[in-house]
Amino acid sequence: MSVDPRAGTLPEESDLVDVDRLLAAYHDRPDPANRVAFGTSGHRGSSLAGTFTEWHVAAISEAVCRHREAQGIDGPLFLGADTHALSAPAVETIVEVLIAHGVDVCIDHHGAATPTPVISHAILEYNRGGGAGTADGIVVTPSHNPPGDGGFKYNPPHGGPADTDVTGWIQDEANRLLDAELQGVLRVPYSHARQADTLHRRDYVRAYVAALADVIDIDAIREAGLKLGVDPLGGASAPYWAAITEMHGLDLEIVNDQLDPTFRFVPLDWDGKIRMDCSSPYAMARLTEIADRFDVAFANDPDADRHGIVTPSAGLLNPNHHLAACVAYLFGGNRDWDRGVGIGKTLVSSSIIDRVADDLGRRLVEVPVGFKWFVEGLIDGTIGFGGEESAGASFLRRDGRPWSTDKDGLIPCLLGAEMKARTGEDPGQVYAGLTERFGNAAYRRVDVAASPEDKDKLKTLSPDQVASDELAGEPILDKLTAAPGNGASIGGLKVVAEHGWFAARPSGTEDVYKVYAESLDGEERLERILDEAKQIVDQALEG
Repeated sequence: MSVDPRAGTLPEESDLVDVDRLLAAYHDRPDPANRVAFGTSGHRGSSLAGTFTEWHVAAISEAVCRHREAQGIDGPLFLGADTHALSAPAVETIVEVLIAHGVDVCIDHHGAATPTPVISHAILEYNRGGGAGTADGIVVTPSHNPPGDGGFKYNPPHGGPADTDVTGWIQDEANRLLDAELQGVLRVPYSHARQADTLHRRDYVRAYVAALADVIDIDAIREAGLKLGVDPLGGASAPYWAAITEMHGLDLEIVNDQLDPTFRFVPLDWDGKIRMDCSSPYAMARLTEIADRFDVAFANDPDADRHGIVTPSAGLLNPNHHLAACVAYLFGGNRDWDRGVGIGKTLVSSSIIDRVADDLGRRLVEVPVGFKWFVEGLIDGTIGFGGEESAGASFLRRDGRPWSTDKDGLIPCLLGAEMKARTGEDPGQVYAGLTERFGNAAYRRVDVAASPEDKDKLKTLSPDQVASDELAGEPILDKLTAAPGNGASIGGLKVVAEHGWFAARPSGTEDVYKVYAESLDGEERLERILDEAKQIVDQALEG
């Protein structure tokens, strides 16, 4: 990976998206070749590329309405959005279609952005409370993607990411509507929709922030007198952090409260692009520079479903390190959850988590990539914590009830503060203690060029096609094409030895496959694993 020489510095004017041009292009008719494509995080694209336009959003919204009708989902739809420029016009399009269908739509009472976890939390609360009908939700966001992008996510009544059977149906129905030039799409003008009795204004901020003491020991944080810092990175979490400060009396400084759809205040990422990635050392450069001002500092991406943790002891934590620290803290005596409650991780997350779980005598549930695999366990309380290597996590309330079934970027940040308040150690120090006991893990992800044919082969490999019996000088202990936690296909391959592993999965958007690798005894073994991973995968594909 070649790092742009300007990475970590503020963008220049020429780096900024032309917002007026972006918004004008939203209303252009797209090329018929630009289809709706739901990946693991919904449909994403840019109006400038003709892949996220009014046509796409109207077609998807109509498809969601037809899905709701087919499934008998007749309660309110909670609508959220982030602060990307394309989110505002997309929300208007969605409201026009939903109101035309008679759907009760709940939006922020001030018209402000609403994070992904807040929508998940609202869906669960409504459906648990026995209100009329069953609720679901939509979040307009492309996550941490560059400022010129837009995105559309659907959350069904379980509150988490929709499974592929749902997203596949919505995608296909939306594309049929595009082929029909939107014939059959019901809409009312936004000027009428905003006056409709079925458009409800909701105080999302108060409902979410007031309930945080159910999932975090807020009193401990306040009583410890911690100095906390947060950079919302210009995203939807900003008013929530302000409310947390006010409602819960925390000494919390919002170090940057700017809102600007160009995101001109976010340092350039590794490739010289603006990307609001709170796990990137480049995008987080400004916060890490002032880490010594705070006991713990943190950040979120634009829809606040990811977290970044910065401490004086460790700087910006690798996401895997904070996940491991959270698991050790939560299950190490700081939550009174039943002994049968397990720990959820994706199979490309750090194996330090495996060792922590084993040490604690807890059941480990290792699943394919995608937060949807944690939904059922979080709902029924059989999984206490679910975490992804990409800095996404959620966990149960302190009494063992579900909090959110989608990634919540705010509560892992507050849990880092709770760790410091109750143990005297920040998350970086907690993780350092884990490395002393379980190994000095080194983790990396790289991309390897691959043809579409090879990507298809990789998805369907069997363990028998892996000829190698050693990895970095150690016997291979396991060759996996299905996740141990649920038997679901991982859409690739994972190879495990005693002190390291790698996993390879095809990219859904580029002609590459992604190699995730970890060594439990430092960088030298990691380099060997990465070198051998490509050879092992290539040999398997040739066979």
